[in-house]
Amino acid sequence: MEEQHRKRVILFIINPISGIGKQKNIEELIRDNTDTSSYDYQVKFTKGPGHGTELAKEAVTSGVDVVVAIGGDGTVNEIGQALVGSDTALGIIPTGSGNGLARHLKIPFRFDKAIGVINRCKTRKIDTATINDQVFLSIAGVGYDAFVAKKFADAPKRGFFTYFRIVSNEYSQYRPKKYILEVDGKIIKRRALTITFANSNQFGNNTSFDPDAKLDDGLIDVCVVRRIPLWLVPLYVPMLFFKTFHKTHYIEIIRAKQAVVTRKKGKTIHLDGDPSQTGKVLEMKVNPLSLNIIVP
Repeated sequence: MEEQHRKRVILFIINPISGIGKQKNIEELIRDNTDTSSYDYQVKFTKGPGHGTELAKEAVTSGVDVVVAIGGDGTVNEIGQALVGSDTALGIIPTGSGNGLARHLKIPFRFDKAIGVINRCKTRKIDTATINDQVFLSIAGVGYDAFVAKKFADAPKRGFFTYFRIVSNEYSQYRPKKYILEVDGKIIKRRALTITFANSNQFGNNTSFDPDAKLDDGLIDVCVVRRIPLWLVPLYVPMLFFKTFHKTHYIEIIRAKQAVVTRKKGKTIHLDGDPSQTGKVLEMKVNPLSLNIIVP
């Protein structure tokens, strides 16, 4: 009987510099909206890169039931990777710039409604994946999107307009690269602007290369994107928002359980929007139904 009535424990982990500061009143909102008849909760703040992973690992070890990531896709990645393969569920309160995974799952952007989702604690299992043993939950990539992710990470300001400015300013100068792909045993060679590994259907900011991507099908959609001529870009960019870009001949989508991408030299990739340095060979693997996540 005691176990049946035990309050579940929630750890809220806040990235204080995520996005554009929308989470500044979150402690008060947590206090006012968390169902304390069912939950005990704690609040902790990240102090730098990697700290969210450390806090989440400690939570798993101590038997915390739910860890809530309050931040953007990078924060969700840091915290979620520590929960992969555990019984601890991941909750999301989106405060970042892109919020791709939250958008795919239709998690509300209003804090009180997002905490309401946490209170109801409806969970589902989703796939996760790795590139060279580095975890991503939603989207990873190599090429132009990784190049932009690095520029964005170094920018003094965050938010959609900073991201859009970087994409616009750098596009004309960036040259597609040659890649060799081995996808489920098949070898193909491509010159691509970017190669995106899509677990979710969201690239971020409500844009999509691949609206049919699913979080629980045991597959990652390898999206090989060709460079669009500069003069055609204004015609094709709206298609990302209307989720029709996948119908154009500028993208090739290959669904795979595993893939190996080889490039000329090692450089940046991005994992859920955060840049990371890797070697020339990128080995992607799916870890099916490996993460419990709270959904509306």
